[in-house]
Amino acid sequence: MSEENHVAYQNKDIAAKYLAEHFSDKSFAAYGVKVPRIVKVLPTNLPVIEANELRLDNLFLLEDGSLALVDYESSYADADKIKYLNYIIRTLKRSMTEDNIMRKIRMIVIYTADIAPAQTRSNLDIGCLQFQLEEAFLTELDSVKIEDGIRQKLNHGESLTAEEQMQFIILPLTYRGREKKEACIRRCFDMAKQVEDAQEQVFILSGILVFADKVIDNEDSKEMREWIMMTKVSKLFEEEKIEYGRKVAAEVSEKAAKATKEAVEKATRENEIGIVKRMLSNGISLEQVKAVVTILTEEEVKDLQKEVKRQNNND
Repeated sequence: MSEENHVAYQNKDIAAKYLAEHFSDKSFAAYGVKVPRIVKVLPTNLPVIEANELRLDNLFLLEDGSLALVDYESSYADADKIKYLNYIIRTLKRSMTEDNIMRKIRMIVIYTADIAPAQTRSNLDIGCLQFQLEEAFLTELDSVKIEDGIRQKLNHGESLTAEEQMQFIILPLTYRGREKKEACIRRCFDMAKQVEDAQEQVFILSGILVFADKVIDNEDSKEMREWIMMTKVSKLFEEEKIEYGRKVAAEVSEKAAKATKEAVEKATRENEIGIVKRMLSNGISLEQVKAVVTILTEEEVKDLQKEVKRQNNND
């Protein structure tokens, strides 16, 4: 693998980790592929059989227990099916090794707007093997309508639905030609900055990085990755601030509770002192007073008795 490709894959892996955090419960229905919802994003480094390690674009566990292998293509060739078969065999081998399960496997190919349905063939029949792809053609999506709809919602501060988020991350590939794709990536970056929810923003930007990694400009890729990192750091900072706020509130509450308790105890004690003094002034015996007090000690009651006698003598 060349140094340039190695860096590209490394950047893609970094973004894929962020993407995986929020891909659960999303669906490929937004692209016209009718398969169960995504449960989990799986690693794409398949077992090595040949000297070079093949890497598919994405591997997902779906809610029905099947696996979805997803590749994104801007061109078509029958020979690509050999590549897909390699992916399937390696995925099946890993599934058997790790889970001891022969899972159902779906091979999904999402074609950019450069490819029309009539240009492809979804099946392969070589006698001993029949192979069926599930295809999605982004040329069938209305790029302008989707982009305008996303922009209007963001301008009004509205949240995007799960389907709109899925359309957002694939939007650059709905345009034909590299220049239009790159221009859309830059527009998408600007729009994504308006997404208020930090988790959604990271999901969208990571998705664009992963899905459009074959066409994204290096400088754009760098800026988007830096923005993602800044967003993650800001989120951690906010979480720390919230945690600190909770801690301070708890301390204040504890202090307030303690102060309230002390004030109540002080008031109750002063009230009992006043009652004891009145009882002693009215000639109630010391024994009777001691029998009803709840806060004052015997010594304190005797001291109050002496104080009352002094006041009476002075009067």
